[in-house]
Amino acid sequence: MFSLPIARLLEPAQSPLSALSGDLELQARVAAGRNIDEQTVRLFQHQLDITRVIDRRLGAPALLGQLRSQIDQMDAVLDDVLDEVVQQRLAAVLVDASALAGWQSLDQGQTSDAWSHYSKAIRVARHAKSAALEAYARAGQAVVLLDIGETQAAVDLTRHARTSAKGRVPDLLFSWLSAGYGEACAANGERLKSMQAFDDAERFVPSTDNGETPYLVFDSTHLSRWRGNALARLGAREAIDVLSDVLVRLDSSFTRAETTLRIDLAQVFTATGEKDAAAAHMERARLLAAQVGSVRQRKRLAALVG
Repeated sequence: MFSLPIARLLEPAQSPLSALSGDLELQARVAAGRNIDEQTVRLFQHQLDITRVIDRRLGAPALLGQLRSQIDQMDAVLDDVLDEVVQQRLAAVLVDASALAGWQSLDQGQTSDAWSHYSKAIRVARHAKSAALEAYARAGQAVVLLDIGETQAAVDLTRHARTSAKGRVPDLLFSWLSAGYGEACAANGERLKSMQAFDDAERFVPSTDNGETPYLVFDSTHLSRWRGNALARLGAREAIDVLSDVLVRLDSSFTRAETTLRIDLAQVFTATGEKDAAAAHMERARLLAAQVGSVRQRKRLAALVG
């Protein structure tokens, strides 16, 4: 009847006022989207950059709720931004924010939330038409897999991220992706592949950061820390020299990174029977983990003591 399906014919009649309200709602959304310009995107990025610095100094507990609100705010207007260039740049900031929220959630022991944030980051990276951001988000998601014991899946995901990114992303990001693959291989007990991946990362890490990857804080010191972590996972005594050297060079503002590094050292010293050295690093790590409110690192400490 009237070329309409029966379900449509049986719907309650829509009042003109309801239709008008729908039009006004859409007009309001379009107007809000129009208010998102280059300057607004820069403000979102600036807010995120401040969050990142505070996070590495003080930890995630006080920041995660605020960051999630910022993500919801950007997500709500993304599809209503009509300027394609502005929309892509806003999407890039949203990927960055979602990945950071994924990392913070993981640090708080909220693995399901972390997975969801990284999944959003992957989807939005496609919106941003950025192979670099998509690879970055995928490698971040692999860390969640490592934390729940899915080491082979993490190897597969990081391998895919690195392979798909080669030749399409800045050298600094490719170096970081290679290190992530090396970490996954170490967790899966594949020492040779792990060390080869770290050697690849070493070849690609640039001497200076040219600003192409503002979402990434990574250099030769952090690469050495990551290699040391992989060696500790593999139970290699040489991890002690690598990690001890990094401990001297590490910027003191990277509180969570120092926590991880000291737990890695405690793990190796425990394995080699050097109990006093292990205890000293555990004591310092326990204090730092409490300082930044890291549930993840507290669990590592508890497992090590157990």
